[in-house]
Amino acid sequence: MIDLRANPFFLSEEDIQWVEQTLSSMSEEEKIGQLFVPIGYSGDPGYLEGVMLSHHIGGIMYRCGDSAEMQATHRYLQEHSKIPLLIGANLEFGGSGIASDGTFFGQQMQAAATGEAENAYRLGKISCSEGKAVGCNWAFAPVADIDRNWRNPITNVRTYGDDSERVLAFASQYLRAAKEEGVATAVKHFPGDGCDEVDQHILTSVNSLSCEEWDATYGKIYSSLIDQGTLSVMVGHIAQPAYEKHFDPDAPNKLVPASLSPALLKGLLREKLGFNGLVVTDSTCMVGFSCAMERARAVPYSIEAGCDMFLFNKDLDEDYHFMLEGYRSGILSEERLTEAVTRILAMKAALGLHRKEKAELVPAPDALGILQNETHTAWAAECADKAITLVKDTQALLPLDPGRHKKVLLEILGDFPSNERVLSTFTALLEQEGFQVEQYVHEDFSTAKFDVATFRAKYDLVIYLANVENASNKVTNRLNWFTFWGNGNNVPWFVEERPVLFVSLANPYHLVDVPMIKTYVNCYSNSDTILSALLEKLMGRSGFVGRSPVDPFCGKDYLRW
Repeated sequence: MIDLRANPFFLSEEDIQWVEQTLSSMSEEEKIGQLFVPIGYSGDPGYLEGVMLSHHIGGIMYRCGDSAEMQATHRYLQEHSKIPLLIGANLEFGGSGIASDGTFFGQQMQAAATGEAENAYRLGKISCSEGKAVGCNWAFAPVADIDRNWRNPITNVRTYGDDSERVLAFASQYLRAAKEEGVATAVKHFPGDGCDEVDQHILTSVNSLSCEEWDATYGKIYSSLIDQGTLSVMVGHIAQPAYEKHFDPDAPNKLVPASLSPALLKGLLREKLGFNGLVVTDSTCMVGFSCAMERARAVPYSIEAGCDMFLFNKDLDEDYHFMLEGYRSGILSEERLTEAVTRILAMKAALGLHRKEKAELVPAPDALGILQNETHTAWAAECADKAITLVKDTQALLPLDPGRHKKVLLEILGDFPSNERVLSTFTALLEQEGFQVEQYVHEDFSTAKFDVATFRAKYDLVIYLANVENASNKVTNRLNWFTFWGNGNNVPWFVEERPVLFVSLANPYHLVDVPMIKTYVNCYSNSDTILSALLEKLMGRSGFVGRSPVDPFCGKDYLRW
């Protein structure tokens, strides 16, 4: 039974009446449509009407774009939808999670490196207030995963680190800020990522903890955030074999993603943890979901298993018909469809969407003035200053001095669209300090010289900027080099010839690939704000006060040398 008066909905009698009357007035097709949260690709009215609203969708999410365009698109959708929409966004690192001109505050691990949970509150405040201005009412955040495995390619800086107590403390502050802004949170990714070294985007990943270990870590986090009133939980395509067997002792030896597991959804999340709110799948385009069951069955079965909303589609029209036919054939029961739609409507009522006129569901254009306001940019700068971490400097290189290290070879590692911005920004900052900077370019191995004398004559210092961003669908986020039999000035063969500084702007574990480099800094994010704060510290004008929320030495003592 769903208690609409209880946590997290806390609906009044009037609210409950709206839920019940709306539900009773809906057609079979409209109920099926409410289950879907597709991803939007266009703001064209023909697309919005003919592709999205025609399927009676319950919510939608767009990737970030220009704030004015996003706001206008959200306004059109709300004004033309029969039932108010849940509009979601990955508001994990600032308003820039939905608006390209929003404030980038910093990755969650950057906030954690400050050691101050207040920065998680500020992250939530910026993310949700700027998201709300654009028209979002649902934050797909906070990430409550624990970065237990340094090889994991997807959790990494998206987490608050490797300590469950810290993750809970910081996630709680994000939740507090979101509540103040009237934005729903979707704590993710249940039952918890970060244990193995794979990515659910490309296979079903595994939370391998015992029931007791899970209870003491991920379970404690989810139990508390549920008690604190998160309106929704996002379920990952992550297996949890221990609890699968606990609730279903006869379950076959097969990895079952939580998004398709009655044991984990109904047994663990609903019964054991007592979650009464809305459950949404993670993206169902991920292989971790798709490879588990044929899609015609998986689409309706995800709701039957215990999810309430279905995130993204391989094809919306096809998935809609899979859901409808699954309902008509009995894969999706009447009971579960009614429960799911009730929770969807209840969450909308809990946000007060039903009490607003259609024109009020998205703020007026002048609300966008909150984006990158003075307070938000100041908070971002303060977080950057407090987060940057000096992991080691065993060669006593710092602070830098253009008098000693005039000629700098600057190399950027990684292959991301942000590379050009990062490289040009940091080059300019170094040149303003009086350094003579040469940016590394891929060498022609047939003509380049790699002798020691030439290298020593050309450079006084080498600086690596590792811009290996956290990204889905990558097997690893380790370092790659351009080298020919050890030759080439990209690979750090020269650490005993000239001082070398390594700065990681993302992955905090790169030291495992460059143990020979004696000066190493972690920044956790690659914003211009971070780059400016980094230079101040490298020049000795600001101290390194950040503390790593994970073990940057990856359990290997020799990395400290």
